[in-house]
Parts: sequence; C-alpha cells; structure tokens
Amino acid sequence: MPRMVHFDISADDPERAIRFYRDVFGWKVEKWSGPFEYWLVKTGEPNEPGIDGGLARREHAGDSIINFIDVASLADISASIMANGGKIVQPKQTIPGIGYLAVCMDTEGNRFGIMQRDESAR
Repeated sequence: MPRMVHFDISADDPERAIRFYRDVFGWKVEKWSGPFEYWLVKTGEPNEPGIDGGLARREHAGDSIINFIDVASLADISASIMANGGKIVQPKQTIPGIGYLAVCMDTEGNRFGIMQRDESAR
C-alpha cells in the first residue's frame, strides 16, 4: 500500500523558513548537494514515528506544503488519478539519483505529490 514518505515546504525566503522550523521544532536542516537549490529537513530519529522532508524556494504563488506518496509506478498511479477524477498539475520530473515525481490534485482541489524511487534516475 503506498505511504506518505516525504513533504516539501515552499518558502519565499528559505533562510527565514529554515530559522523558523529550527527554532520552533528543533528540526535539522542542511543544504542538499544535488543539481538545484534544496534543503533536506530531518524531523526526528529514524526509529521514531514521522517523516522527513525538504524545503525549496517558492516557484508559484499559492505553493505551500505538499506531501509525497511513494508509488511503485508513476505512470500507473497517474493514470489512476486521472481515471478517478483527479489531475496531474506538474508532470513527471526527474530528481537525479532519487527517482521521479509529479504533483497532482484530488477531486477536492488538494495538491499532493507522487514519487517513484529509482536511484538510477538521471
């Protein structure tokens, strides 16, 4: 069964947002070494309940927090989303060394992401 595995926080001022989450919740944030500006957010220890995520500069007005669901096949789940009244609002993109993701919208207008892990993604 697909599970929620990651969250993305959008920020107009990433450094300000990082300070906020560090100061309020004690989260650990470090710059990702990948090909675009992104920070990894650790919210707790691996043996504790919860998920980790990331933070990026806001690209579009209205972007906020998006939760990502791990799926075996981005193509199959995308087709199922559309067949059941949902939409793909940001098509498949490759995250090198991580996999593939897309941002979707459910029948109620809620945005969420789907992510297919594939370390060979380039």
